[in-house]
Amino acid sequence: MTAETTEAPPRPRPRPRGPRASRGYRVFQAVNAVILTGVVVVTLYPFVNIVARSLSDEAYIIAGQVSLVPRGFNLDTYRLVMSDSMFWTNYRNTVVYTVVATFISIVLTTCYAYVLSKKHLRGRSALIGVAVFTMFFSGGLIPNYVLVTSLGMKNTIWAIAVPNAINVFNLLVMKAFFESLPVELEEAAAVDGLNTYGILLRIVLPLSKAVVATMVLFYAVSFWNSWFAAFLYLDQQDLWPVTVYLRNLIAGATGAENVGAIAEADEVQAEATLKAVTIVLTTLPILLVYPFVQRYFVSGVMLGAVKG
Repeated sequence: MTAETTEAPPRPRPRPRGPRASRGYRVFQAVNAVILTGVVVVTLYPFVNIVARSLSDEAYIIAGQVSLVPRGFNLDTYRLVMSDSMFWTNYRNTVVYTVVATFISIVLTTCYAYVLSKKHLRGRSALIGVAVFTMFFSGGLIPNYVLVTSLGMKNTIWAIAVPNAINVFNLLVMKAFFESLPVELEEAAAVDGLNTYGILLRIVLPLSKAVVATMVLFYAVSFWNSWFAAFLYLDQQDLWPVTVYLRNLIAGATGAENVGAIAEADEVQAEATLKAVTIVLTTLPILLVYPFVQRYFVSGVMLGAVKG
């Protein structure tokens, strides 16, 4: 009686990594590190320079001696701007306008994009054509002003939120994302008894957190930085966003009816310092919000790389 012996399958031999391959990989790492470091420096330098200018004395700024470190450190311009109660009123208006307008834009853009993503929808091509048409043609400044005024939206938040509620580029991005979702998920939900609204709210939106968060950031930045619509449709000072307040401050509109306490100051910092302070105050909130949204950008890239 002979015992049967079984031979184990041969293990695959690891590919040898020669000195040429490892050297090439090291070169790639070095070049990649240099390029990314250069991108970081180019990106951060303007922000650091603006912060340094906002904290520097005007004499050093005029002389061009401020680069990355404040010279003649002072907070006079910050005190002048932030001591005015109207500044905080306008700042509160900006927050309210941004939140309300972004919410309206996200709701309308999501609903419109979800509808356009359904290829079996009748009239889908016409709806897409209407949206794309507005990217190339518009009524113009005067007709828009007449329309907003005739609808009674002047000097209201709706003059800021409604005319720019849907950005066609964002709409097309969300449409493409919805089209990339597996159709089988919606079909299974429909078999389980969910209607169209239930499918959108309970199936599609939970899977679309990445693109929704991205659109929220796009819309929020747009409304936060917007000043022309408010400058055009808002006549009352207590309705201005902070961008209009600071725009008038930079433009030299320092009358008592415009900037309050700053008009009573005997000394106002140079225009260069004022611009730096303006940029810092208007950019800081968005910079603070971005880290909380960044993880959704990463999730969006991963979702886009998975084929269902």
